[in-house]
Amino acid sequence: MDKRKTGKKKVKKNVPAGIAHIQATFNNTLILISDLDGNAVAWSSAGSNGF
Repeated sequence: MDKRKTGKKKVKKNVPAGIAHIQATFNNTLILISDLDGNAVAWSSAGSNGF
């Protein structure tokens, strides 16, 4: 029997303007993109990308 995951679909958000928050430490760099209200739209870190 074929088991399929049932999860939430990602919703694409259209944000015309945003703010980039960058936190650089000795061990990692975090980048967060938020809308003008401060709600997080996307984030990434150097550690999660393999650097």
